Amino acid sequence: MGKFQRREVAAGCWSYGEMKLHCEVEVVSRHLPALGLRNRGKGVRAVLSLCQQAPRTQPRPRAGGERGGRHHACLFISTLKDKLGTRYELKENIEQFFTKFVDEGKATVRLKEPPVDICLSKANSSSLKGFLSAVRLAHRGCDVEAPLLTFTPVKTSEFEKFKTKMVITSKKDYPLSKNFPYSLEHLQTSYCGLARVDIRMLSLKNLRKLDLSHNHIKKLPATIGDLIHLQELNLNDNHLESFSVALCQSTLQKSLRSLDLSKNKIKALPVQFCQLQELTDLKLDDNELIRLPFKMGQLTNLRFLSAARNKLPFLPSEFKNLSLEYLDLFGNIFEQPEVLPVIKLQMPLTLLESSARTVLYNRIPYGSHIIPFHLCQDLDTAKTCVCGRFCLSCFIQGTTTMNLHSVAHTVVLVDNMGGTEAPVVSYFCSLTCYVNSCDMLM
Repeated sequence: MGKFQRREVAAGCWSYGEMKLHCEVEVVSRHLPALGLRNRGKGVRAVLSLCQQAPRTQPRPRAGGERGGRHHACLFISTLKDKLGTRYELKENIEQFFTKFVDEGKATVRLKEPPVDICLSKANSSSLKGFLSAVRLAHRGCDVEAPLLTFTPVKTSEFEKFKTKMVITSKKDYPLSKNFPYSLEHLQTSYCGLARVDIRMLSLKNLRKLDLSHNHIKKLPATIGDLIHLQELNLNDNHLESFSVALCQSTLQKSLRSLDLSKNKIKALPVQFCQLQELTDLKLDDNELIRLPFKMGQLTNLRFLSAARNKLPFLPSEFKNLSLEYLDLFGNIFEQPEVLPVIKLQMPLTLLESSARTVLYNRIPYGSHIIPFHLCQDLDTAKTCVCGRFCLSCFIQGTTTMNLHSVAHTVVLVDNMGGTEAPVVSYFCSLTCYVNSCDMLM
């Protein structure tokens, strides 16, 4: 490469005097509101190039350029329809940077002249940070000591990096020597023999659908929760034994709509699983589940639930709060309801029981930074009485049956005998609640 060696700047790179960023761009004129017009509100795929330009008062150097002199950089924005690009001067021409969401691949550069906002999105966050650092240097008029080159139109191949969907269904096609396109929104890597989640996938901040089905994954990294736009996660046919609390308490709470955990080795889901309250579709078929989270009723958006061929002996009482369109519980080992209740009442209540009930009933915030961790676990696993109050270890437990049509429009038979009923465990915080509800348990 001779004297024109590649130069690294932050997370981006100068290559022969040129730095590029692939992202979506929208150029918004600040004159539009004054004219009663609005911008489109949608970016287009673009390549941003930061190039050295000779001052207009000096003759343009020969091809290949020479080092020396203080030459200012300008910004070229090229799109598939405009490969020549639009040029924007940078020296002392930036009014403000907006970088609050830079970790999400978003930023805005406000220029003085012309009065426009250059809105960037769907960029690789580390590349974006490096690019913005270089833009700041250009704004200050700093010399980056890069050779002068005549700007050339962007090649069509550059825009292939904007690929949004990739489907890989064999081990031989799995990329080992190159990264996944950062712009991916849908990634499927099935039948690839993966024993763990590829760390490269966790940097794909635009992912909305991730399909890792038919692999050998045993454990999920908590950093999957950093995929803030992830709406669909398919883990069907792997070797999972659990679904971690960390994932339940991650940003997946706000984004995840569909989760497929079928054909794994999961015995139980944590109570915090019910914090994934945006879930609409949940598949748990062919696991080893011995219970469902007892706060299942908190999944108020759930419409499709399939947990066939597990080892469920009964359903939690809050299951009655669901409003489903489709329910499949075929092939579980549902038990007949107990004739006599299990009584664990204690009077007077212990200090722990009384305090726990007060905290939960009054919705007093708590956490491991306030009280010991084991007490947080007790509060998280508190049972809900049919009256709506809570109980920790002092309660009456009773079982009854429920017709599943009361919670779902379409119900798959629970057995080969045409049954649509399943046993439900209910809890009562006092003898009074039990007596008032005893007709439920007859």
